Amino acid sequence: MYGDGGRMMVLIAMSNRPKPDSIEKMTDQQRADLLRSMVAYTGTYKFDGRSVEHHIDVAWNEVWNGTLLKLDAVRNGDKLTYTTAPIPFAGDGKISVTTLIWERLK
Repeated sequence: MYGDGGRMMVLIAMSNRPKPDSIEKMTDQQRADLLRSMVAYTGTYKFDGRSVEHHIDVAWNEVWNGTLLKLDAVRNGDKLTYTTAPIPFAGDGKISVTTLIWERLK
């Protein structure tokens, strides 16, 4: 989500996220699996027509707080396609290139 005031928010959850029986019965492994199966952060952004910068203020993972995520970006109508540089994937730490396609809701 991008706002007119230069603020943005990302929330990505994988489709195969575990669903523990209850909060009281959650195991440490289930908690770790839940953390690995999503990405969420907020901050400010800049878009120059070729790339977008996310200046991350608060993230689901503390190591992302205060960092800059720079992505190649192509805008085509209501679609914005990002491609990351090779970076550690949040889910498993393996070096990956990720492509994300965002579409404006009407």
